[in-house]
Amino acid sequence: MNATLAIKEARTEHDVHPLIRKRFSPRAFSEEPVTETDLLTLFEAAAWAPSAMNEQPWRFRYALRGTRGFEALHDTLSTGNQPWAPNATAMVAISALKHHARNGAPNATRAFDTGMAVGNLLTQATGMGIHGHLIGGFDYAAASGALGLNAAQEEVICLLVLGRLGEAETLAEPYLTRERTPRMRKPLSEIAQRIPD
Repeated sequence: MNATLAIKEARTEHDVHPLIRKRFSPRAFSEEPVTETDLLTLFEAAAWAPSAMNEQPWRFRYALRGTRGFEALHDTLSTGNQPWAPNATAMVAISALKHHARNGAPNATRAFDTGMAVGNLLTQATGMGIHGHLIGGFDYAAASGALGLNAAQEEVICLLVLGRLGEAETLAEPYLTRERTPRMRKPLSEIAQRIPD
């Protein structure tokens, strides 16, 4: 068993599902492939997330390591993400449509709905032994341009790299220390309060 899995498993106060406890965002990926069928399974899991008016505003555009599409997305990454992200098998651009298809009105919940879809995707991935790392450190305009998006209609929300877990020792600092550090969360009392009667 990869030592990082034991370090990163969430220590929860309550009986949280194992797939949620085991999900984390690695930077070390192995050479073991994630197949296109695997990716399509993840996107289908995402497709079944709830969304306002069932609009399903999320869009996933993916590229496999070694392709021009992968390199184009990699080139948009910030300097802090460029060293480790190329080790992943796939890079996914996650975007959302800005308006409701049914009436053209702005979709105020598009980012929330897209996040729900990504939550489904990451839970499914964890169950399949695939790990993902969401990336917010990139040039949004450059990514949108590389994808040929119409910025008035669709916005890039984040990037996601996917792969099989590798050994932490393959990483240089500061990434090695981050990979070996247990995950922490705020106490429940800080994020969840009962509304007074």
